[in-house]
Amino acid sequence: MKEFNITVVDTNNPKILKFEVNHFLVKGNYELKNIDEAKDSPLAQQLFYLPFIKTVYISGNFIALERFDIVEWDDVKDEVAQQLVDYLNAGEPIVNEETTQKKQPITVYAEVTPNPAAMKFVSNKKIVPYTYEFKNIDDAKDSQLARELFHFPFVKEVFFDENYVSVSKYEVADWNDITMELREFIRNFLADGKEVVSPETVQKTKETVEQSVAETNYDDTSQQIIDILEEYVKPAVASDGGNILFQSYEEDSKTVNVILQGACSGCPSSTFTLKNGIETMLKNMMGDKINQVVALNG
Repeated sequence: MKEFNITVVDTNNPKILKFEVNHFLVKGNYELKNIDEAKDSPLAQQLFYLPFIKTVYISGNFIALERFDIVEWDDVKDEVAQQLVDYLNAGEPIVNEETTQKKQPITVYAEVTPNPAAMKFVSNKKIVPYTYEFKNIDDAKDSQLARELFHFPFVKEVFFDENYVSVSKYEVADWNDITMELREFIRNFLADGKEVVSPETVQKTKETVEQSVAETNYDDTSQQIIDILEEYVKPAVASDGGNILFQSYEEDSKTVNVILQGACSGCPSSTFTLKNGIETMLKNMMGDKINQVVALNG
C-alpha cells in the first residue's frame, strides 16, 4: 500500500496554499467551489467541512486550497496537511473519476500563424503546464493527444504550450480542407477529459526545469538576454503558435544562439523576424554586446 507524504508549498496568491503529494492522485483537473460541486469528490466534501475553505483544486499530484479571510494559513496549514495525510493513508477515495468523465465545456478555435505550414488551435482552458514538442509519433509516446494527431496522415509535427496545440502539416493537405476536422478532434479529446501529457512526464519536466534552474549559472550578459527574451519576445512568439529558447551566447563573436519551436520552427518568415525583430531589439537594448542572432529549428 502506498504511503502518502505531503509538502506544503506557497503560491503567488497568499490565499491559496498548495499541498504536494508524493504520489499521483487523479488523472483530471478539478476546481470545486462548494460542497455541491464536490459531489463526486469525497475528499473535497471533507475539506468543505472546514469553514475557512473557499475553493478546492485537485490535479495530478497536488491539492490546492483557497481560504476565506477568517484565518491565516500559518495558523491552520499544519492541521490541514495532517488531515490530508491521514485521509490519503486511510485509502479513502479522492475523486470518483468514472462519474466525472462527462463532457467538459471546452471551446477550441483555429488561428492562423505566420508559418503557412502551421495552424494554432486555442482552447479556453489550460491544457499543459510546460511546452512540449513532438517531431514524430515516436516522440509522442507519453502524450495520447499527440499520438492520435499523428494518426492523421497530413500531420507533420505537434507542439503544446499552456492553452494551445500548434499543428504543422505536410504540403499535400490544404488548411481549408482539414482545419475543421482537426479543431473538432482536439475539442472532443479535451472535452472527454483525456490526458494531454502523462502525469509522470509532467512531473519529470517539472523536476528537470527545477534542476536546470538550480544548476545553471549564466553570466550577466546571458542572463540579461534571457530576461529580454522572456519579457518581450516569448509572449509575441507564443501568440504566433511557437516558442523561443535561449541556447548560448558567444562572447567572442557576440552571437546569440536560440532555438525555435512550434509554428516558428521552419517558418519562412522566422529569419525576417529574427533579423528585424529580436536582433534589432537586443542590439537596441544591449548595445555593442550583440552582433547577431542565430536560430536553430527545434
